[in-house]
Amino acid sequence: MQAWQVHQNGEPSEVMRLEDVERPVPGEGQVLLKVRAANINFPDALLCRGQYQVRPPLPFTPGVEICGETEDGRRVLANPALPFGGFAEYTVADAAALLPAPDALDDAEAAALHIGYQTGWFGLHRRAHLEAGETLLVHAAAGGVGSAAVQLGKAAGATVIGVVGGADKAAVARELGCDVVVDRRTEDVIGAVKAATGGRGADVIYDPVGGAAYTQSTKVVAFEGRIVVVGFASGTIPSPALNHALVKNYAILGLHWGLYNTKNPKLVQHCHEQLTELATRGAIKPLVSERVPLGGAAAAVQRVADGVTTGRVAVVPSLENGATA
Repeated sequence: MQAWQVHQNGEPSEVMRLEDVERPVPGEGQVLLKVRAANINFPDALLCRGQYQVRPPLPFTPGVEICGETEDGRRVLANPALPFGGFAEYTVADAAALLPAPDALDDAEAAALHIGYQTGWFGLHRRAHLEAGETLLVHAAAGGVGSAAVQLGKAAGATVIGVVGGADKAAVARELGCDVVVDRRTEDVIGAVKAATGGRGADVIYDPVGGAAYTQSTKVVAFEGRIVVVGFASGTIPSPALNHALVKNYAILGLHWGLYNTKNPKLVQHCHEQLTELATRGAIKPLVSERVPLGGAAAAVQRVADGVTTGRVAVVPSLENGATA
């Protein structure tokens, strides 16, 4: 079979190589899956760079979430068991962690429903306890993680403010349903958010960016507001001033979704049931901006790493090289 292999750490476009390899053999408790679609996540770039919290042995195949097909023909969502990632024709995953792919979504959309939407659901509902009528601010609202949070926030009855970088991404954020869109490249984020909220600020702030975005969050968080920290796509990990959290009376909440798979897997299943119901009634639908063939995976991972994509980019092995859908 064909699979992308990383033999040394570096930028995805430089270190990912498409090679002919043997099909992986499932270990105890694992199943072999045919990859129908593999969603690209920012952690895939971090894996290539050797900067992710998990460092699989070299060589490895990146790709941390897929929609796959079992040998008996079931369509499922899975997190591949590294070093056998999803940017391949076949992969392996833990049988106990498989989730049924929603019928309402195609393969690429289903692949994109997993990590980003689970992270959004846990962040907004389990950690921040977002309530209808509250104001939610989402940084990088047009990106893969942010777009999921926007849709989940709207489904929960919140007023959603999306912060984006650039006019194209602003248009995407509006299409996703943001009530207010702030372009950080041309607008003062702090001033715009305060104006949109009558000076009160946002009740919940969803931050996959870190760096300057986190600093802005602390200046626009409302009384008894909650800042949910889900990642550091900016590359800068902020050091929060806890005296500021005390004086303004807000909470800083960390979210590492992967821990729930081992600490409380029943919650992951419950979350998937909630997401499936929302997808079935059309309340959420993953924004897949691009579908690329297996041969285009390295370049696509690099684009995600560079922050120039919107929504999700999916690798679909059944597409022919040079084709997009």
